[in-house]
Amino acid sequence: MIRRLALVVLIFFHFLAFSQSDEISLVSWNIKDFGRTKNTEELNQIAEIVRDTDILAIQEVVAGYGGAQAVAKLSDILNRKGSKWDYVISDPTNSPKYVSERYAFIWKTSRIKIKNRGWLISELATQIDREPFLLHFYIEGKPFTVVNFHSRPYNKDPESEIRALSTYVTDSLKTPLIIAGDFNVDEKMPVFNSLKKSGYQTAITNQKTTLKWSCERTDYLNHPIDNIFYSKNIQKLEGKVIDFVRYCDELEKARKLSDHLPVFIKFRMN
Repeated sequence: MIRRLALVVLIFFHFLAFSQSDEISLVSWNIKDFGRTKNTEELNQIAEIVRDTDILAIQEVVAGYGGAQAVAKLSDILNRKGSKWDYVISDPTNSPKYVSERYAFIWKTSRIKIKNRGWLISELATQIDREPFLLHFYIEGKPFTVVNFHSRPYNKDPESEIRALSTYVTDSLKTPLIIAGDFNVDEKMPVFNSLKKSGYQTAITNQKTTLKWSCERTDYLNHPIDNIFYSKNIQKLEGKVIDFVRYCDELEKARKLSDHLPVFIKFRMN
């Protein structure tokens, strides 16, 4: 009887470990002026927030000096927290003056693999000010694609960029796909209908992701504009906003890291 029970327990944990082995977690984060203003202490705080995820997609990496160096330094800090990480940084986007940025991915190499260093989607450079950055990842040989995107501000027609990106991904990309980024538009708006009709869903709904300058009573959150869209061949296991502020007294300190909260998704491919 004891042996049989031990066997059942062993089989249970084997299947539990197997079921978890294909789970992937990803954080998307617009880290304000990343590279221009972050010191070592602030980079360490960022690392503590994201250290338990598998992939970090960063928007708003400074295009000039400091941006690439900050990504490398963050990766190095993460490497000293128990796991091995690697990173890629996009070229500066082909953007109007003072708009150009870079994108970055940082990921744990124990489970996640790549075969190239990704590329900016040049086909969208004339339609999107900061053309998205695309990278194919692999887990246990299975491919999936992440598109990293930062749209124009809300008052400069981000909707036209979202429509262009929606058309591109639905027509051109066939692998399981995640679009991670700062859309500057609430996911409930009609501009996302074509993505949703193609089977895309969101990691979060009705959750604000930007920070106010000051608290109004106990409220320090502003707009629901950051999100993660995922295709129908991806199964979401969990989605949430990572609120690293929590208290009004911490708002000023938190804004030194970013004026956006990270968005988290845990998923597996169907």
